[in-house]
Amino acid sequence: MADKPRIGFIGLGLMGSAMVQRLLDLDYPMTIVANRSRPNVEAAVERGATEVASAKEVAAASDIIMLCMDTSANVESRMFGADGVIAGLSGGETIIDFGTSLPGSTKKIAAEVEAKGAHYMDCPLGRTPSHGRKGELNIMAGGAKADFDRMKPVLDDLGENVFHIGPLGAGHTVKLINNFFAMTTACAMSEAFAMADKAGLDRQTLYDAMSAGPLKSGMMDWIKAQAIDREIMLAFSVTNAGKDVGYYAQMAKDVGVDSMMSDCARTTLAKAKDDGWGDKMVPEMVDYFTEKFSG
Repeated sequence: MADKPRIGFIGLGLMGSAMVQRLLDLDYPMTIVANRSRPNVEAAVERGATEVASAKEVAAASDIIMLCMDTSANVESRMFGADGVIAGLSGGETIIDFGTSLPGSTKKIAAEVEAKGAHYMDCPLGRTPSHGRKGELNIMAGGAKADFDRMKPVLDDLGENVFHIGPLGAGHTVKLINNFFAMTTACAMSEAFAMADKAGLDRQTLYDAMSAGPLKSGMMDWIKAQAIDREIMLAFSVTNAGKDVGYYAQMAKDVGVDSMMSDCARTTLAKAKDDGWGDKMVPEMVDYFTEKFSG
């Protein structure tokens, strides 16, 4: 363990806890702080992680500080302030934001981190918590090439496909574009299955015909898994999906354009959340559309 960098981890939700367990498998020294999920924190402590009371203490105990939070606001709340990560930096540390954040927020945080002599990277993730548990994530890294090269061995322990996307903020930019496309496709495929019901068509027949052509995709199969096999293959909530599509629209405004294609998915996901479906998983939007069409 002595030759491995000390890891601090903030955000032990579905994905974060999977990543922490993976790092513990590989004997990384681990310091954590509770956010919302006590069971995930306790599971990590049982395997040797050290729990502390603040993000500042996480930073003080770590060489690499990893965050896996749900919003830019929550990342900023853990980074800034008297008990935040930045207050605990002594210089030389690397902070990695694995969440899906606004590029503008990422750059604002990085300026404060660099002023303390530390390094900041945005490394949003693709795939699911089950991939995170096995070290098979897709990682889209933004930041200085020297920082990426230095962190690559650790990122390789978490990811099967690790890409250096470009300078700071590029990772979050690509992730937002990715999630805009993914969630728009997921909502469209969910409605397609519900529309087949309404029109008196068999869901399997619809899938067989559509998947034989160029529409065939991993996202189609994830929605099909819920629509036909009643199995959730994508553990990503409606609330988080709506947040990411909203961030994509904000990012578009920040670079001087209005997104034309994101409005439909954003409005649909917001309506589903308002109707009490926010904690459901994105593939369950099939059931949401079915309910709406039968109402």
